[in-house]
Amino acid sequence: MKAPKILPWIAHRTGISEALALKLWRRAAGEAEVMTGCCDSSDYYRLAVERFIDFAEAEGGRAVVRETRGAKTCISWLWRHQHRVSKLNLIMAQCLARLWQSNVNELFGVRQHAA
Repeated sequence: MKAPKILPWIAHRTGISEALALKLWRRAAGEAEVMTGCCDSSDYYRLAVERFIDFAEAEGGRAVVRETRGAKTCISWLWRHQHRVSKLNLIMAQCLARLWQSNVNELFGVRQHAA
């Protein structure tokens, strides 16, 4: 997937270089693909952008969006983090099921037809 056109703006806002931003984007896109299982859905793109912004803010030390109303709360971050953690459990269970299925197929000599 190509890097989003907003990447240089986010890099400037967080105070990181564009080269580092591109590396962080690739990392975020890879993690999003593992979490969603595909690379062409809206969930994938949303998660990739969220992960990229989180990485860029952590690396640069500055927030992309300034809070104008009241103190900044961590409820939205905590909600997104909990969502990611719960998806990781499902991904792990899916990988274990695929591993178990491939081992059983190998044990009994079941062959998969090429698609």
